[in-house]
Amino acid sequence: MSEFILEMHNISKSFAGVQALKDVSIRCRPGQVYGLVGENGAGKSTLMKILAGAYKADSGEIIYKGQLREQATAGEIIESGISIIYQELALVPEMSVAENIFLGREPRRALGVLNLKELHQRAAALLKRLGITPNTRMPISELTVAQRQLVEIAKALSQDADLIVMDEPSAILAGNELDQLFQIIESLVEQGVAIIYISHRLEEVFRIADEVTVLKDGELVDTRPIEQLDRAMLVEMMVGRPLDEIFPQTQHEQGELVLVAEDISTDTILTSASLELYAGEILGIAGMVGSGRTELARALFGADPLTGGRIRLVGVDGATWSNPAQAIQSGLVLVPEDRKAHGLFTALSVRINVTIPILRRLTRFGIVRGAEEEAVVERARERLSIVMASADQETQYLSGGNQQKVVLAKWLETDPTVVILDEPTRGVDVGAKFEIYKLMRQLNDRGIAIVMISSELPEVIGMSDRILVMNDGRIVGEVGQDEATEAGIIALATMSNSEANGQ
Repeated sequence: MSEFILEMHNISKSFAGVQALKDVSIRCRPGQVYGLVGENGAGKSTLMKILAGAYKADSGEIIYKGQLREQATAGEIIESGISIIYQELALVPEMSVAENIFLGREPRRALGVLNLKELHQRAAALLKRLGITPNTRMPISELTVAQRQLVEIAKALSQDADLIVMDEPSAILAGNELDQLFQIIESLVEQGVAIIYISHRLEEVFRIADEVTVLKDGELVDTRPIEQLDRAMLVEMMVGRPLDEIFPQTQHEQGELVLVAEDISTDTILTSASLELYAGEILGIAGMVGSGRTELARALFGADPLTGGRIRLVGVDGATWSNPAQAIQSGLVLVPEDRKAHGLFTALSVRINVTIPILRRLTRFGIVRGAEEEAVVERARERLSIVMASADQETQYLSGGNQQKVVLAKWLETDPTVVILDEPTRGVDVGAKFEIYKLMRQLNDRGIAIVMISSELPEVIGMSDRILVMNDGRIVGEVGQDEATEAGIIALATMSNSEANGQ
């Protein structure tokens, strides 16, 4: 028998004449982690859907456990020992943990009666294998996102999976949750399970992968052991060009003071936070998950009412606001952490999403002036290099990077003074990240001030002129660009309240 649990040879696939994959080959051994990386549209998802039986390859062959595999149904794929955990988790919120794990495969007694005792015992055993002991009777709707993902992994184990594909598993995780995921992956590898790990976060790939396969434009660039690569090499393989500077820099002087927040508090975790923001700068906000970073953004935007303190824009008649509409009118906008839920109407067109904040400006006697609307969308497309089939394409069908650009485009049309970016590159590939970074610098050059919240410390350090560190709803320190280090920021982000108060 072959040493490889999976071999995909010369896989090709096209859709309506567009070549999605061309002669792509990968091989996986049991008990190893394979990073699969590439920009959006590189072919990663198409390759995995062929493996899952959702698509049929135009040419090529798949050998699994030494046997040539013909086209199979999704059910047959699962029975063979292949499980795919998609970024959008496939769980039923109203059903319990145990019921979700064994959905469609519930243990039954004679005459088909459900064996609830065995159901929960088996579910508990699987979760214990992952090092967790939650209530198997708890509805999925009451679990955190991280706990739901663990239920998906338990479901894969319940299917006796020998090969598990994880598609962007960390996009919704951070901090301790991410560490727990990696510990579980290590445990699965020790049990002989092969893992294909798809991620845009390259630091994670370097942390857990044994080998990395890079796809670009539907073709295989290379597969190499992780020890033969560094970040710069991997980025160049993904984007097809060297990125001399991952974080672009500009030469500009600190501008005038534009925003002041004085001792602001909310009913959430945020307590007595103060900051100053200057024209043309990027103010980074760092901290652990739950430190209050997003709550600070929501307070600045007026989404969470203040219970203390005040916020004002300097030079705009001391403008203050108490809700998002007033904030936008004053010149402050927010690109939210969850762009799909809070930043876009995903079922509507790019045209509508870009123009909706300025609809009154484009309307006369209740009728939208089509030529002006078209000009706005075209300006946004050119300014931000938005890749779309047409202005009428639904935003849900754009890549993550292009969706983020649409959110930015709509706010730039309001001519803001301050832009708050909450996790601006989450779920965005390396090439699109670089474009977003360049756009941020262009906004700086125009004098626009940016507040950037990010869980990626290299991003915070690489892009920020100053960094504020948060812990337990408070700002516990400020770090200049020249003195910023990951270790120093983490030390501030994890200090106790008594230590912070004693600074």
